[in-house]
Amino acid sequence: MLVSFLVDPSSNKEFLVEISGTTVTITCPLTEGSISWQSPGTNGVSDAHKYIIENHDSSPISVSCSSSAKKYEMYLHAKVCAKCAELDALTVTGIISADILITFGVLTLIYYFSKDRKGRASTSAGGRPRGQKMQRPPPVPNPDYEPIRKGQREVYAGLESRGF
Repeated sequence: MLVSFLVDPSSNKEFLVEISGTTVTITCPLTEGSISWQSPGTNGVSDAHKYIIENHDSSPISVSCSSSAKKYEMYLHAKVCAKCAELDALTVTGIISADILITFGVLTLIYYFSKDRKGRASTSAGGRPRGQKMQRPPPVPNPDYEPIRKGQREVYAGLESRGF
């Protein structure tokens, strides 16, 4: 994993942080002179422009590098793990593409196999053959509430609308 941190927006110089397992390597933005590193509470190895912290425990630390008159500081809060596997962008893209293709393949198979089952008659759990459904006759209408039919309006002609 490669991470860079902006130190000072006006100077446009950055620390370069590389994380591999539990090892954190920090590169100072200074390029000239003798560079000294300060990091209270950590036991790191300084090697010219690089500061290497072995077996980092993911705790936040403050790191600074200085050379004569210039000093750069950084607050590092990096999560590390011993059993992590690093994947490049091509591998991740391949995994996601394969997952999408397999998902669409399974959906296509399910669609075509379920499409044929719509026309088939399914067997019932009882095992007896099904005949035609018996239709019930319509219910007998109540003579008090008969609908008005054409030609029978005179029955209801005597009813006047009431004004409320």
